[in-house]
Amino acid sequence: MANQKTVLITGASSGNGEATARLLSQRGYRVYGTSRDPAAAGQWPGVEMLPLDVRSDESVAACVQAMLRQVGQIDVLINNAGYELGGALEEISIDEARSQFDTNFFGVMRMVKAALPVMRQQRAGQIINVSSLAGLSPMPFLGVYSASKFALEGYSEALRHELRPFNIQVSLVEPGFIKSHLASNRQYGASRISEYDTWRHRALAAIRQHEEKAPAPSLVAECVMRIIDSRSPKLRHRVGRDATLISRLRRFSPEAFFERGVRDYFHLDAQK
Repeated sequence: MANQKTVLITGASSGNGEATARLLSQRGYRVYGTSRDPAAAGQWPGVEMLPLDVRSDESVAACVQAMLRQVGQIDVLINNAGYELGGALEEISIDEARSQFDTNFFGVMRMVKAALPVMRQQRAGQIINVSSLAGLSPMPFLGVYSASKFALEGYSEALRHELRPFNIQVSLVEPGFIKSHLASNRQYGASRISEYDTWRHRALAAIRQHEEKAPAPSLVAECVMRIIDSRSPKLRHRVGRDATLISRLRRFSPEAFFERGVRDYFHLDAQK
């Protein structure tokens, strides 16, 4: 296909990444997905899987170079790889928090730094960073995960300003609750402080309830497709009714009203 765009998607073995890789390949893009274990990932027409650990500088460099050897360009980079770390903030060790940031935030930085030299040379490109509702309003007992997404929000906004002179677009996808493997693969802090048990249980149970009623990852894939198709995509793109509603409430509601709403949403003050 003439002028066929090439896309690199991190974390494409399941969930939002898989749905996005499938949709883009169906729409005629040349798609490279990544996984720490490509042999264990599924095989989909039009999607070539590459090994990648976003926590490793060497792995990131090898992945990008492998793609460039085959096609010589990167038109779209979609940073989707990540995981959730659950637990009260007092329970999370510094090493656990560092590991969370190393994947969710520094992993994005590594990928961007590896892709930018070729994008600047092309004088064109697009970077789409998958954030979260937790990057708009922090979720209790997913506090370090929320912090990593808040960091990603600030990084992406600054990056958008810096890359505009090079005709490189930067956008954020901010999904609310999505029925994906992110929830089933959630990790938890090794320590437990019993005084938090009641509220931790309530919050995580509420999160599970919201996840069970959540839309499929195809909603995220369709949003990414719209961003790529747009000539002038905006910075932030909310996905799902909950992300849209909560972002508006946070922006326009009095702080005390919004705080009460968050506690109610996660059942923190439930009587039973």
